[in-house]
Amino acid sequence: MTVFWEHGYDGVSLTDLTRAMGITKTSLYAAFGNKEELFLKTLERYAVGPTSYAVRALQEPTAREVAEAYLTGAVNNSTQPGRPAGCLSVQAFLAAGHLGETARAALATWRNEDNARLRNRFQRAVDEGDLPPNAVPEVLARYLMAMANGIAIQAAGGASRDELQHVADEALRNWAPTLRHPRDQPSRTSLAP
Repeated sequence: MTVFWEHGYDGVSLTDLTRAMGITKTSLYAAFGNKEELFLKTLERYAVGPTSYAVRALQEPTAREVAEAYLTGAVNNSTQPGRPAGCLSVQAFLAAGHLGETARAALATWRNEDNARLRNRFQRAVDEGDLPPNAVPEVLARYLMAMANGIAIQAAGGASRDELQHVADEALRNWAPTLRHPRDQPSRTSLAP
C-alpha cells in the first residue's frame, strides 16, 4: 500500500512491489495475479484503514459535524507522520497514464461511492431538518470531496498539517456552501432595477 501511495500506480514496478513485500515475482503472481489486481486489493485495504475516516464521519449527528470530521480526516490522512503525503487514490488517479481499465474503473467506483454516501447523508440531514429544504445534497457532497482531494494534492506538494487544517477551517466557515441549486440563483450579470 505504501509503495503505491508514495509513487502512484505508474511509478511502481513489479520489482518495487516484490522488494517492499519481501516476496518473489512468482509469489506475487500466485497471490494476486498481477499488478492491477494487487492495486485493487490495496484500495480495499486503504478503505478500511487510512481512509476509514470518511465512513466514520457519516455517523456524526449533524451535517456540519460530518463535514468537519470529513475534512479533518482528510487533513490527518494526508499529513500522517511516517506515511506518504497526500492520498493513495488521488495520487494513483493523477499518475494513472497506463492504469488498466479494471483499476481505472475501481478508482471511479471509489469516488462515486464516496460521493453517494455523502449525498445520502446530506439528504438525510435535509429530511430531518438539519439542513434547509432547499439544500442540494449532491453539491454539498462534491464540495467536500473537492476540498478533501485538494487537501491531498496540497499535502503531496509539501503543505503542512497546520496549513491544511487552516484550509479545512476556512472551507467550514462557508458551510453550507450552496443551499440552492445554481439554476435557482439570480444571475450575477443581471442588474437590479
